[in-house]
Amino acid sequence: MSDREELKRIIQERSILKGDFTLVSGKKSTYYINGKMTTLSSRGLYLTAKLLLELLDKYDYDAFAGPTIGADPIIGALLTLAAGKGLEKEGFLIRKQSKEHGTQKLVEGNITKGARVVLLEDVTTTGGSLIKAADAVKESGGEIVCIATLVDREEGAEKNLTEAGFEFQSLFKVNDLL
Repeated sequence: MSDREELKRIIQERSILKGDFTLVSGKKSTYYINGKMTTLSSRGLYLTAKLLLELLDKYDYDAFAGPTIGADPIIGALLTLAAGKGLEKEGFLIRKQSKEHGTQKLVEGNITKGARVVLLEDVTTTGGSLIKAADAVKESGGEIVCIATLVDREEGAEKNLTEAGFEFQSLFKVNDLL
């Protein structure tokens, strides 16, 4: 079984729930994809990071970033695998809102002006949270090289992110999984 087929099976077994759900976008759905159930398992996270690193090989970038909580394990795994390949990368976590104490940063990590950033998420629906996260990275001095996700629910994210000027990649489309 290929790594991609194995990851697909893990997502199908661990992350796809059936029922009545309200998504972050406010839309109703008869299924829910909880990517964290895959990325918080050792094999699921390893395969996610391995396949994403391969997908991102064609880009020139300095860092991985994404909205906290969905991107957190992915960023950690990508940093680890990148180091194992001798690549020096940074990681940034993007808060929904800046904290009211300490540095009050919205983007955590050693972001520098001109940093070329790959923005990541576990599951995308409309892309709204990724556009906000991209804005936070840009306001902190970074530039978005591309946006990548584990699963695209195919409910507007690709169109919305492309129209906002971003290149969008996904390891899986929802129709690959259902």
